[in-house]
Amino acid sequence: MGKEKLSQALDNVLANGEKVFVPYIMAGDGGLAILNERIQFFEDAGATALELGIPFSDPVADGPTIQEAGIRSLRAGTTLKGVLDELKKNKNSREIPIVLMTYMNPIFVYGTKEFAADCEQAGVDGIIIPDLPIEEEEIVSGELSGHHIALIRLAALTSSKERIREIAKRTEGFLYAVTVTGITGVRNTYREGIGTYLQEIKRISTAPVLAGFGVSTPEQVCELSQFCDGVVVGSKIIEHLQNNEYEAIRKLINAAKRYETATL
Repeated sequence: MGKEKLSQALDNVLANGEKVFVPYIMAGDGGLAILNERIQFFEDAGATALELGIPFSDPVADGPTIQEAGIRSLRAGTTLKGVLDELKKNKNSREIPIVLMTYMNPIFVYGTKEFAADCEQAGVDGIIIPDLPIEEEEIVSGELSGHHIALIRLAALTSSKERIREIAKRTEGFLYAVTVTGITGVRNTYREGIGTYLQEIKRISTAPVLAGFGVSTPEQVCELSQFCDGVVVGSKIIEHLQNNEYEAIRKLINAAKRYETATL
């Protein structure tokens, strides 16, 4: 369980000559009662792991689509404890690794020791905290490590090579390579040189490198995947769920399995 489960899932996909696909959904969007049903859908559809967002009132990294999903979730009464309690119900039958994406404030309010312990009990395998710089991560990293939970670090387009090296050295599970300067959301194009940026991170990191922020079409999944180990897709997944477009989600996941050479 935990970080070993997440790493093994990624390694299995890559060893099969495919690319990693991690969808993002907002926990509690549509109500917590359907959370485990949605997790099962993504497991059955072939997702490598699932990134599960925790709603927060000040989501500084999130674009409009994810912000709106968070608002819907908060209005439905979703809490961090409620999410963990719901995840615990299917812990033993769930095969897909679960990665929580949360800001530091909910963890601080919950209590770092209690949070790490309850994550382990709920079967959480990894954590992404976008507003936690590596200089301050010791406030939670030790607790997560003690409960065998991966702390996944993010690298930005603006990160220096020296900082990327430090992030790559510390990250667990995978390295999240942010492909835009700004917040999440659907993009039609990427900045020039994005392929070189991803290849450089891939060269530095011993952990798998996943590209995220702005990935929204099967073509973008294929294009970005040739430069790294796979992708994270959020806003577009939420849009498809809102519209009950489950076949479109399957097409995105399948694109990672048939990635093709392209030019960026």
